[in-house]
Amino acid sequence: MINILKKLPLKINSMDPTQVMVIGFGTLILFGALMLNLPISTNNGESIGFLNALFTATSAVCVTGLVVVDTASYWNEFGQFIIITLIQTGGLGFMTIATMFSLLTRKKINLRERLLIQESLNQRDLSGLVKLTRYIIVMTLAIEGIGALLLSTIFIPRLGLAKGIWYSIFHSISAFCNAGFDLMSAITGEQYSSLTYFTNNTLVNFVICGLIILGGIGFPVLLDIINNKKYSKLNIHSKIVINTSAILIVIGFLFIFIAEFNNKNTLGSLDVKGKVLSSAFQSVTLRTAGFNTVDLTLLGESTLFLMVILMLIGGSPASTGGGLKTTTIATLFLTVKAFILGKEDIEVYQRRIGAGTIRKSLGIFFVGVSIVLIAILAFTIVNPEFTLIEASFEVVSAFATVGLSIGGSYQLTFLGKLLIITLMFLGRVGSLTIFIALLSRNTKVKSKIRYPEGKIIVG
Repeated sequence: MINILKKLPLKINSMDPTQVMVIGFGTLILFGALMLNLPISTNNGESIGFLNALFTATSAVCVTGLVVVDTASYWNEFGQFIIITLIQTGGLGFMTIATMFSLLTRKKINLRERLLIQESLNQRDLSGLVKLTRYIIVMTLAIEGIGALLLSTIFIPRLGLAKGIWYSIFHSISAFCNAGFDLMSAITGEQYSSLTYFTNNTLVNFVICGLIILGGIGFPVLLDIINNKKYSKLNIHSKIVINTSAILIVIGFLFIFIAEFNNKNTLGSLDVKGKVLSSAFQSVTLRTAGFNTVDLTLLGESTLFLMVILMLIGGSPASTGGGLKTTTIATLFLTVKAFILGKEDIEVYQRRIGAGTIRKSLGIFFVGVSIVLIAILAFTIVNPEFTLIEASFEVVSAFATVGLSIGGSYQLTFLGKLLIITLMFLGRVGSLTIFIALLSRNTKVKSKIRYPEGKIIVG
């Protein structure tokens, strides 16, 4: 055992950065599961069982929000602290947290660690990574602090000073990290109620939506906005992320508003202000946040179907959100547009998108959609009581790390929980990253042989 521990650092150093990232997230989840499985984490003083603890830890680290027990009523303060710590660590990425401790202890960041940071933040260049990490930490603390301060004006009058501050911090972190965990049952008296109590509360809606959007557009975009301030000076990545995110939010808002306008079980009973706030909130939360202000089980099937599509697209690269990512979909849309117009190059904002980016987008889309389709089929087999729309909703919500549910994650079977755990992990770490990690070799040799082009008929 001692010899194994001595050889462990050498083994890790010989691994590919993608492999280290996969193992790092897995280790963090396992640690969280062990902590949540302790009786001291629950209100009733009993162990939740390892599978349920693993499910909750995976949901927290992968910033998803799917739960098998109500967070406020089942977990005590210690358990809730473990959950929010896992959310913060998972949202930022374990390499960002490790870099933070290195900066605090003035430890030098070596090349190996820079490569891991590069992989964790999905960056192309090694230059400026430590500076970017420092900005990410500062921005996160500042945004979450402002969010908690604003939410405290709502929670402190209702819950008292200490509990109000804790609720403000918890929900600010959960919203910015796009996690979707909430403690609202202590206010509403109903389990799994999310933010339905605050349907008409303008401040709560705006603060939570603001935190979700800021967390979901990605740290490089936030930094670009801070440095350049004007939209015209932003780089092409930031413009695509902002425009695509805005278009998706508007599409979701308009569809939900129109489709549910007269549904007396959802928006029909609300005034105009409530209809607008609810439609906007449900559209924003599909950026992989996991909160809701209306009962999703009462939405029409057409609305739920659109929500599945928007959830699958998800947030943006190097953000706290999951999904296929906005830039992936934007790149594919621009590729199809160029094909229809007969253009050789894929162009946007007077720039050309490289072939490598297009290939990666196609790979991410194909692998992601394939995993979702196979998972839906498997889910309907192991959880036959779920309808097809409920199964699709649950699977996409897990894979895109959204955290919304209409079938009830607490009703999952043993195999159903294992499937959702796997999907959450795949969605957070990245399905392509995991496949690359599994197929990686220490020595990569480029083939010098190039075969002649073969022609096939497509379409």
